[in-house]
Amino acid sequence: MATATQEVASGAPGEGGAFEFVQALARELSSGRIELPSFPDVAVRVQRALADEDVRPETVVRLIGSEPALAAWVLRMSNSAALNASGRQINDLRTAITRLGFNVVRSAAMSFAMSQLTRAPELKGLEQPLRELWNRSTLVAAMSSVAARKFARVNPDTALLAGLLHGIGRLYLLTRARHFPALFADPAAYGQIVNDWHTNVAKAILENWDMADEIVLAVHEHEQIDRAHDGPADLTDVLLVGDLLASFQEWPESLELNLQGVHAVNRLDLDRVRLERIIEDSATEIAALRQALGQ
Repeated sequence: MATATQEVASGAPGEGGAFEFVQALARELSSGRIELPSFPDVAVRVQRALADEDVRPETVVRLIGSEPALAAWVLRMSNSAALNASGRQINDLRTAITRLGFNVVRSAAMSFAMSQLTRAPELKGLEQPLRELWNRSTLVAAMSSVAARKFARVNPDTALLAGLLHGIGRLYLLTRARHFPALFADPAAYGQIVNDWHTNVAKAILENWDMADEIVLAVHEHEQIDRAHDGPADLTDVLLVGDLLASFQEWPESLELNLQGVHAVNRLDLDRVRLERIIEDSATEIAALRQALGQ
């Protein structure tokens, strides 16, 4: 089976800036240096620590507590309307982590990291596309969480995390393309590279972070509308539907067209009416989840 790196390298398009960019990307992935510029190291360490099913809560508390800004972020999320139904104030980190659960803590680390990226001096000038990418990620995350809870036997917290991570390949390509100004100034060429390769790049990054196979698969295959598999709807189906729902909210006129041939929609027993109802009935919940993530 080809690795994500081999898949990227095999598809270097065209000539000039695009070709050079993909070749540079392939070399970087092959070398194992899969690091996002200015991405807080503590966020990566949280992802890797929580990839261990036997990690002790004390370890997670120490890790998050080592970065006061992240600790404050986790506490804020634990007291958000979406994630604290009781309304009782949580003031200590251990209780916050226990209340949220590890998957939501991973989402908290990811949302914290994105908030830091938009202010990183090294990425000055990319504030708008970074913000747009994060807006889309929080929307897909919230939609996926709602779809998992209402229509599938998939953990909504896992779906939330997968939704946040679904654009990680796009983020990586954005931070790298700034070193190729001619390509970055050509939206068509750059967009083609992103569309062709972002899921393969995401797979390489998430594998490097020791993410669970279920999440890696979902992010890698969530755009495969004709994907077939046995059994009930899985995380990949939920993420695909979450992505579609996000698109429908932004461009409702595309709903009917984009439902055609989408196997995940059939596995979740959804149609246009039910999808529209999800968007309408869950608007408050989705807004609250996005606010909790720092949107």
